Amino acid sequence: MNDFPLHQLRCFDAVVRHGGFQAAAEALHKTHPTVHTAVKMLEARVGVSLFDRSGYRVKLTPEGQVFHRDVQEVLAQADRLRQRAAHLRQGEESVLSLVIGDITPVAPVLERLDGFFRETPQTRLNLHFEALSGPLERLLDGEADIIIHHAPPGASGLERAPLLEVGIVPVVAPGFLDFPIDDGISPEQMAEYPQCVIRDTARHSRKQDHFLIGGARQWVVGDQHTKLEIILKGMGWGHMPDFMIRDALARGALISIAGRHFPGARIEICALRRRDVPAGPVAERLWQVLRENGMQG
Repeated sequence: MNDFPLHQLRCFDAVVRHGGFQAAAEALHKTHPTVHTAVKMLEARVGVSLFDRSGYRVKLTPEGQVFHRDVQEVLAQADRLRQRAAHLRQGEESVLSLVIGDITPVAPVLERLDGFFRETPQTRLNLHFEALSGPLERLLDGEADIIIHHAPPGASGLERAPLLEVGIVPVVAPGFLDFPIDDGISPEQMAEYPQCVIRDTARHSRKQDHFLIGGARQWVVGDQHTKLEIILKGMGWGHMPDFMIRDALARGALISIAGRHFPGARIEICALRRRDVPAGPVAERLWQVLRENGMQG
């Protein structure tokens, strides 16, 4: 890194992320001249202008956009190395970040985590809940050590530990439909009724749209519990994880409309981690616990 000191790269990245030199200086707790000089020295090393300064706000030149993508990778790698050094000095991680996906049974996961972290009091748990593409995005962005979610097909860069299977069932409340329920209910029939769906929490990944009927009116909600309440009240219909609706199906508060056109699904829930990121000792022990014991919903 002799050609491109990390100090200069961090100043450049901060100007891009915060939209200007003064904002970058405040974020980095440095003076404006320090940040400005660092960026000018970096531009001299690169040999091109990285910022267009002709307007009220600086913006990246085309060359700067290309260079910034590479800088982000370098800084991310440097951050991982710094974290690894801290972990080695401490012996064990001080923080472990996990993400639970929206169709994962929370209770058995929390039970497993409770037992594990009672025996690992020196490590703080950061626990997040994300939907659809959100868990995988957190993992790939380096914001999670392990996620518990369904594994995307063809994700060769991930290591997975199968935990359990979850059934996805299309359901309605009694009296919601104006026609008899049988196994031949068609998408055309259901398009007349509002469909309740989960909002994808991914920030920049391609959004997922499982089981959607094109052109149908939608209720978009942020979590499965709100979705369930909407369906129970007859405000819409939708696909629900089986562990959340067993009781409602048994007492007749919900009715399955699974059939030829709406078969539902069986989805494998896994613990997932990246192969290219070395696991610390605490993360490795938790991974082994999850991999060896699995769980039941």
